[in-house]
Amino acid sequence: MEIVKNDLFDYGLEIFQDKDAFKFSLDSILLAEFVEIKKDVKTIVDFCSGNGAVPLILSTKFDAKILGFEIQKSPYKLAFNSIKLNGLDDKIKMINDNLNNALEYILPETVDIITCNPPYFKYKKESNINEVEEKAIARHEIETNLDSILMSAKYILKNKGTLYMVHRPERLQEIINVFDKYKFAIKKMQFIYSDYKKSSLMVLIKATKNGLEGMKVNPPINVMDYKTYKNIFE
Repeated sequence: MEIVKNDLFDYGLEIFQDKDAFKFSLDSILLAEFVEIKKDVKTIVDFCSGNGAVPLILSTKFDAKILGFEIQKSPYKLAFNSIKLNGLDDKIKMINDNLNNALEYILPETVDIITCNPPYFKYKKESNINEVEEKAIARHEIETNLDSILMSAKYILKNKGTLYMVHRPERLQEIINVFDKYKFAIKKMQFIYSDYKKSSLMVLIKATKNGLEGMKVNPPINVMDYKTYKNIFE
């Protein structure tokens, strides 16, 4: 394990990372940027927090209490130390537990916003997964899956509360089905590209608990056209 301290790009913060393990990447930054800023937001919960990039970025945009769930001990410790490093102990709290246990820490229907950068790949015994356990858990649905995430989100979100998720477009049909199963109305989608001649890299989704039908698909974004991702959706 080799721990390094990096700048968190354009946010005036620093973050601890393990060079040998799964580090935050573009999807975490875009997820945090995709969240719409509202003054009345009091509580935000981030599922699958990793080393805390999303909660750290959100802390620069909201005057709200932020809770991050990370099941793995090592990334949890990195996030915890990054929060202390940036003097954000009074604003962000990390929880080292499975998001399935969210109700042990949060009262039902009290959360305004949930963000989630989940494992993208289904787990099967024959799956070709990374030999590094931390990377395998971060990338594959070993400890959680779409059903668990949506079920936990439904319990703790306020009625009409908002869930923001980043995922892979190839699982979009399944994502839509699971959101519908738990009564989340998808309100907005944003497809991300690195080359318009190639398939989309990722999709960002905004959904409302018990929301009405009606979805907006934003114009596509090519990340290669930007020097900074701060305020990319404004």
